[in-house]
Amino acid sequence: MKLKKYIWPVVGFITIGFSVWLLYKELKHLSLDDVWDSLAVIGLHDWIMSGLCTLVAYAALAGYDRIALQHLKRRVSLVFITLTSFTTYALSHNVGASVFSGAIVRYRAYTSKGLSASEIGVLVALCSFTFAIGTIMLIGFVLVYEPDITERFVDILPVEASRTTGFILLAIAGLYLLGSLLKLRPLKIASFTLFYPAPRLVLQQLVIGPIELLGAAGIIYFALPDAGNPGFMVVMGIFLISFSAALISHAPGGLGVLELVFVTGLPDMNPADVIAALLVFRLFYLIIPFVIGLFIILFFERSQLAVAEREEQQLEQATRHAARTPAGTRNDPEP
Repeated sequence: MKLKKYIWPVVGFITIGFSVWLLYKELKHLSLDDVWDSLAVIGLHDWIMSGLCTLVAYAALAGYDRIALQHLKRRVSLVFITLTSFTTYALSHNVGASVFSGAIVRYRAYTSKGLSASEIGVLVALCSFTFAIGTIMLIGFVLVYEPDITERFVDILPVEASRTTGFILLAIAGLYLLGSLLKLRPLKIASFTLFYPAPRLVLQQLVIGPIELLGAAGIIYFALPDAGNPGFMVVMGIFLISFSAALISHAPGGLGVLELVFVTGLPDMNPADVIAALLVFRLFYLIIPFVIGLFIILFFERSQLAVAEREEQQLEQATRHAARTPAGTRNDPEP
């Protein structure tokens, strides 16, 4: 058990080291001044659009939790859901091993609303699946529209796909919806049971999942210049491959992985411009939410401490009142 505890962190750091080494080979002729110049030429409109895409992405992430809570038939205020989801992903995107780190944040938050550990397990599983099915759908669309996109990565990633692969991925998403419509038997893993969401919730998953990814990819797209830009669909496909690779690697924040895949996948663009766009992405999607998330956690923990102190004071007052009340002097009605 102790060995398992260190496996994914070690894998993450090895991946970072290997990716940084490959990235160094790609960018060794690039200077910091080049990157700074590329950042300086990003227009105000593009900064604003990247910021709006960030809001869209994090709003959709809150939709992940809301769908799962509807499935569990649990009522939680939208404000609490939004803050919990925002903090969960702000931390897990930076820390790495998002399923585990996200589960810890959600457990602390949702147990305060009365959810059990098993319910939170279902919630985490459904949120992860919403992301997965959204990724599958979008990769399917990209491969149908741009089937040659994987040729951009033959030197660094073992990926090979075609338009047929895209149709297969879209069919998988369709089968998931069909399974919900047919009310197939639930998935059982040991004592854990995961029921198919209702069709209306599956439809929400198939909308919300892609919206989050489109928003995240949009941050990078708007920060890229027009020169050599292959268009949103290609940028979207590169983002899906890089983001998926970063998640699989368990590298904190996908450090090195995102940069390597994007620089390789956009050979017709100035590498300094690509790195500058990814810095904008890290600023909006990772760093700023991470800082805000830390303040949200601090506020939450202080509020929970205040509630605990108030309940303790009420209990002490009730105990003192009971101790001062003589036996037989209660205001009971006479028979």
